[in-house]
Amino acid sequence: MGTPSARLIAAAQAAPEVMDDEGRSLALRRLTALDKLRLFKAAGPHLAQNQMWLGMAVLAASVAAIDGVPVPLPGNEGQIEALVARLGDAGIAAVAAALGDGTESIDPATAKN
Repeated sequence: MGTPSARLIAAAQAAPEVMDDEGRSLALRRLTALDKLRLFKAAGPHLAQNQMWLGMAVLAASVAAIDGVPVPLPGNEGQIEALVARLGDAGIAAVAAALGDGTESIDPATAKN
């Protein structure tokens, strides 16, 4: 099966890709039940109940690679926020549109709990 790094790279290479408005190629992954469980744990009990925050976190965690560079699943609140910041509005909107979950119309600047 290979090393964990080899599996991560292979998964990123096999993932569907979308381009964002900044011209970045974003490889996507569908989160498994275990991935979601780990994301809830990383968010903590308070943020895991905040649907708007968690929605953005799920979109960010669905990115497997940016411009061919693998992106690991975030493991804590700081990593989630860093990934959201790295993706920015353009990346989050592209992921939302590609996954078809309807959150692409959410403006993070005006979103409320």
